Amino acid sequence: MEQAELRQWENRCIQEESPKCAAACPLHVDARECCSLLAAKRVDKAWAVLAKTMPLPGVLARTCDAPCKAACLRGEKGGSIEMGALERFLAGAAQPAKPPRPLPRNGKSVAVIGGGMTGLCAAWESARKGFAVTVYCTEPDVGAELPQGVLDGELAAMDRMGVAIERGATLTPDLVEAQLEERDAVFVDSDAVPEPLRYFGEPDEVTLGTNRLGLFASRAGETSPVFQAAAGRRAANSIMRFSQGVSMVKSRELEGPYDTRLYTSLAKVESAEPVPVGGGYDESAAVREAARCLKCECMECVKGCVYLKHYKQYPKVYVRQVYNNEAIVRGTRQANKLINSCMLCGLCDTVCPEDFAMGDVCLEARRNMIAKGTMPPSAHEFALRDMAFADGDKCALARHAPGATESEYVFFPGCQLTATDPGGAERAYADLRERLGKVGLILRCCGAPAAWSGRDALFQESLAELKAAWEGLGSPRIIAACPSCIKILREAMPEAEIVSHWSILSALGLPGTALKTGGTLAVNDPCAAREDGALRSDVRGLLDALGVSMVEPEYSGELTQCCGYGGLLNEVDPDLGHAAAQARADAVDEDYVTYCAMCREMIARTGKKAMHLYDLIYPGEGGAGERPTPGHSERRENRVHLREKLLRELWSEADGVAAEDFEKVRVACTEAAAATLEARRILLSDVQKVLLQAERSGRHLVHGETGRFLASYRPAVVTYWVEYEPADDGYLVHDAWCHRMKIEGGQP
Repeated sequence: MEQAELRQWENRCIQEESPKCAAACPLHVDARECCSLLAAKRVDKAWAVLAKTMPLPGVLARTCDAPCKAACLRGEKGGSIEMGALERFLAGAAQPAKPPRPLPRNGKSVAVIGGGMTGLCAAWESARKGFAVTVYCTEPDVGAELPQGVLDGELAAMDRMGVAIERGATLTPDLVEAQLEERDAVFVDSDAVPEPLRYFGEPDEVTLGTNRLGLFASRAGETSPVFQAAAGRRAANSIMRFSQGVSMVKSRELEGPYDTRLYTSLAKVESAEPVPVGGGYDESAAVREAARCLKCECMECVKGCVYLKHYKQYPKVYVRQVYNNEAIVRGTRQANKLINSCMLCGLCDTVCPEDFAMGDVCLEARRNMIAKGTMPPSAHEFALRDMAFADGDKCALARHAPGATESEYVFFPGCQLTATDPGGAERAYADLRERLGKVGLILRCCGAPAAWSGRDALFQESLAELKAAWEGLGSPRIIAACPSCIKILREAMPEAEIVSHWSILSALGLPGTALKTGGTLAVNDPCAAREDGALRSDVRGLLDALGVSMVEPEYSGELTQCCGYGGLLNEVDPDLGHAAAQARADAVDEDYVTYCAMCREMIARTGKKAMHLYDLIYPGEGGAGERPTPGHSERRENRVHLREKLLRELWSEADGVAAEDFEKVRVACTEAAAATLEARRILLSDVQKVLLQAERSGRHLVHGETGRFLASYRPAVVTYWVEYEPADDGYLVHDAWCHRMKIEGGQP
């Protein structure tokens, strides 16, 4: 990622944009933070927020006319926050804040003519910037009635900041001219000086500069105290720029009120009326009113995404971490897991007002790091091995329908359906042949793991094999059951006509095997169907035909959530993958029905009853939703056995794939060992390879107390260890683990 691209992505994320109240305030007081602290009864801290931003805070907090109120989003849900009343409460209740510490003196001096609110604020802000400031006035007067001693207290603070006040000064044009000769700049408070002194014409709206070089002035007639204070701040900023010889107009869009892009949803906000102000708030009333603040933020993407929520920030922060991670030449890349865990589901892009697609950022980072050789292969290795197995000789198949020499259609059930419900895939294929006739069959993977992991070369290689199989059948229309397969094949094979099995069923009607038992089920839309309204509509039509009463989760349709498998999250971070599935399971009380094999598996593993639509249309033995979720090794066996069965029963062929030696090793596992293998993604075939190697080499360790054996083997890039003992005509496995280290002089 180039820096310019980083800036573009960062600019899309609006979470750090100002809330509407702060943007509408010409001084940009952080009312959100102030209310948050006050609601927590941290009165002094809340006052410190105001005092940090406001010049003359003791005065301004008591006189502020609260322009933020008109912009407050709470106004749409009961009434705007009474920020003016809260400021007045804090001004009287909090401990006085120390005046701000000015910057070191810069060797330049400023004269302020006029001691009204604007002039005093200009002096305050100029002093903060390191100028030596003298105010010339008849008498400081902010034009408001204040409690005894308040104005004197702020003037004393200005004195500590180094501001000198010349009371009783005669305010004439001669004074201005004299100060222009002596000072680096002069500011005139137009509303606090006689008419003859405003001889310089109308000041510039942006810079407050006049027709005299070095002379700045406020525009006369402003009555709002907070806008007067803002004019004083604008003047101080202009004087600083003037003294430094830099542009007077560049990048000043955010001075004064401005439009903010921050979006805050009010969908779940309940209406709450303001606490009556009466004669002013006491602490209890102020705390209750502050608690009404919505604490406006966006976070729409984070609200609906377990992955984004897990890392406890938001996309603008994440994209910076991704950029830094890619830029590291040597050292530890801390963001690899962040990059590899994204589900690539597109929910963030859908809900973001600025179309920020975290999936695009992460996928591009995966591709870039793989191209540079800086992405460790371990994150997605298991999924890629599984893809290779699904595309290998033991699982892959491409045939015309039995007895046919051509195909009008070809059924592509996908590797996950054949792994989790081979019987359902078999029955679906039989139904298609019966009702459509010449329907061929392709068993293999669509290449999703390679595409999701960012391994484009591997994806293209897999796609080329799939295309060759398809073209070998005469390029028929492809009937796909898996939403991920449908999406990937439509994007990668535009020359092919990809039809969803659900649209075919919608046209043909339900088969006689369908369970029209009715009932109420929650519909889980797979994330791959987010942009496919026709697919979602077909599924709901079929459910309606089955007599199912449908419940839609909060996140459904275009806003559906990922089950935790998408983007290979469950392979990279199984705990987070489970959390995503659990969040989906907890979203409704009803049982789920879905039309994605992995959505069904992920949700069912949480203990939630979930079924695939095939369980209702092509039911097997047992009740719908009762089908067990197979483990990693069983999933592979399901694919192999399905291919063998179809070849034998439909085409009267043997599979022609010879069994490997390790497959003849008989293995049993203790219950604990079986759970360990599943959690650590160690296949039974991996264990068999270790045991075969130990058997042939005679090399193993023996535990002195238990007598159990310990052997290891490194068939590729992973070393596997197995703790076992001989049992009957095979072995009983007690434990297993693996690592990527190669032990020099160790087992093969």
